[in-house]
Amino acid sequence: MSVNIKPIGSRIVVEPEKVEEVTASGIVLPDTASKEKPQRGKVVAVGSGKVTSDGKTITLPVKVGDTVIFKKYSPTEIEIEKKEYFILDEEDILAKV
Repeated sequence: MSVNIKPIGSRIVVEPEKVEEVTASGIVLPDTASKEKPQRGKVVAVGSGKVTSDGKTITLPVKVGDTVIFKKYSPTEIEIEKKEYFILDEEDILAKV
């Protein structure tokens, strides 16, 4: 899937994972009913990388298609073509899954 957005520098665009919660009685609550924001998602766009003080560019450790776990309160939420995406900085990514 291609998103018409190109993050700058060490930023990454992530499509958040849909979260379904199940109550104790087995009722499935859709992600719209969930109070918690997802902390996991699929990378859909990456920036060119971090630029060092001497002008060299260090490529990012993630690529389009990777699934990542990120900090809870770090993403900037945006909407493109009625879909929600998060923009994160490289430092906000905790792990690849």
